[in-house]
Amino acid sequence: MRLLHLERLGARSRGTSPEVFDFGVLLPWVYSKDGNRLIVKIIHERDQFIQDVQPMEFEMDQSEDPDYGALWSTEVEIDPDSPESHPGSHWGDDGRYVYRYQLKSPHLEEPIDWIIDPFAREFGVGKLSAITKGYDRDYRYEWSDEEEAWRTPPLEELIVYELMISEFGGSVREATERLDYLQDLGINCIEVMPVSNVSNTVDWGFLPIGYFGVDERFGKRCDMQRFVDAAHQRGIAVILDVVYGHTSDQFPYCYLYDRLHYSENPFMGPFAKDYFGRSTDFNRLMTQDFFFTVNHHWLEVYHVDGFRYDCVPNYWDGPAGRGYASLVYETYNLVKAKAGVWRRFFDGGSINLIQCAEQLEGPRDVLRETYSNCTWQNETLDAAKKVARGEGGWLTALGFCLGLMGYPAEAEANGENIRKTALQYLENHDHPRLVCSFGNLPGGIDENLRLLKERNRDLCGAIGSDLMALKDGDRSLWYKVQPYLIGIFAAKGIPMIWQGQEFGENYFIPERGMGRVLVYRPVRWDYFYDPVGKRIVSLVRRLIKMRRSPQFQRGGHHFLNDPDRYQSRGVLLFSRDDGKRYSLVALNFTDRDQEVEFQFPLSGDYREELHAKDDLKDVAAGVWTRLSIPSNYGRVWTLVR
Repeated sequence: MRLLHLERLGARSRGTSPEVFDFGVLLPWVYSKDGNRLIVKIIHERDQFIQDVQPMEFEMDQSEDPDYGALWSTEVEIDPDSPESHPGSHWGDDGRYVYRYQLKSPHLEEPIDWIIDPFAREFGVGKLSAITKGYDRDYRYEWSDEEEAWRTPPLEELIVYELMISEFGGSVREATERLDYLQDLGINCIEVMPVSNVSNTVDWGFLPIGYFGVDERFGKRCDMQRFVDAAHQRGIAVILDVVYGHTSDQFPYCYLYDRLHYSENPFMGPFAKDYFGRSTDFNRLMTQDFFFTVNHHWLEVYHVDGFRYDCVPNYWDGPAGRGYASLVYETYNLVKAKAGVWRRFFDGGSINLIQCAEQLEGPRDVLRETYSNCTWQNETLDAAKKVARGEGGWLTALGFCLGLMGYPAEAEANGENIRKTALQYLENHDHPRLVCSFGNLPGGIDENLRLLKERNRDLCGAIGSDLMALKDGDRSLWYKVQPYLIGIFAAKGIPMIWQGQEFGENYFIPERGMGRVLVYRPVRWDYFYDPVGKRIVSLVRRLIKMRRSPQFQRGGHHFLNDPDRYQSRGVLLFSRDDGKRYSLVALNFTDRDQEVEFQFPLSGDYREELHAKDDLKDVAAGVWTRLSIPSNYGRVWTLVR
């Protein structure tokens, strides 16, 4: 894979002449010799809804890129004294301008309008790209001195918090203001849901139309840079959820070539699986290099610490293929080659770039066979929900999941040993909150959602019955979630919590349909202060503090698989140890206090981690010791001498 020449693509201000912008876009197979004409239409954002002010139009020239074909370009001077500008417009003023491309083809009766710039660094509302005159003077971000000293945490030390900018804070700036909260909570890695440009105002972001910047609904380029810098200053890594296997049908390499009725497409097309949206074709050189360049751009310009790759099956063609495996390999080597520049990834002799796959169809394989060093896996989540619903036999399965049975801890690739693991979670953006598995409130939804259902029944019918079934989990059953929480923070792997989970957020999310992605679910911060929220967040803080102990970060995991003694009574036991430190984790998933017996392998005193009570004194190795485990809760005993 090769990096595209971004210095020739998108809209760029000339540093020596800030009022002059260069525009460039690759449109393979679209040539001027065939009678095609490409025009860029530009207007100041304050004028875009004024009837008498129309966009300024500039004809573009076509040259030949030796690798990708037709390259269209032009330069535009945004001059307030331009004779073509409307006398009442803001043309020439500083500020944001929105633009789009229009193609005139001799084979079509009407021009193809509203073509987005696939290389835009900024975006306007909906299907508009953007530039800012005066950006370098007024908005250019200067990285802090602390950024130079930042180092991405090693894989085994990560504690991940998944969030969506708009639901967590409203905007990037507001989310930045809540970083102190996340630091105080104790997490050290944020996984941010897609910030790429989409056409809808309320959207999860998984059907992108622009990849090289942050969506205008979240903020400006400098806001995102400040967010990453501020997170690093607080000891928090930032990884982005990126969507490379499918796009919106408004994505220019989809939209334009559909309208041209070409039988082939230089970017889109069937490749592996065909889930969601329009599939990208990694058999195409353009597609491979485009997304490799996107990765480089976010690492270079925004200083992110890595990526969570969405929907890997859409571009998974095996460990030696052109799709996902090639992309993560090339990205790893890109970082390796930048050792003297991207020093944040180099600490302790390893490369700490985070490359996390969402390969739910083969999470073990993607770790063994690619340069991914971690992966999402839904096995723990699925087993936990089945246990919560009382389905027989699943407690044992949950025990094996908490130990990541069958997952590699390390893999050798080209002579390099790369640490590997999987994320452990009970909740994420794709699924209802775990408390929903214990019960839901009839009609238990926010007032604004109730009104939405009453007043917009046509809309509800259009997007399916999912929206009509909106409800909340029964939060009075919060206590039943506790043993599961203790389990994932004590388990092998990387613990992850989904925004608001730490104080009992209880949104229900449909398993399928548009009701999943087109509903705004802001974090209900008031939950933090109520009795339920206070209890859960107190537990999470203790678990995060406990998680920092070496046996939980790097230690071995031993599941005490004894169905007659433990699982039949609704109890799970497993241990964590690193050779020097030993902890026993006992979880009770029932509504009754349980007493079980266990033979500790080491003699000594054991401190109970969760509440500094129920300590065990003078335990003798190999002797049956009676353990008391509270209902819907757990105990963690750590050897202290």
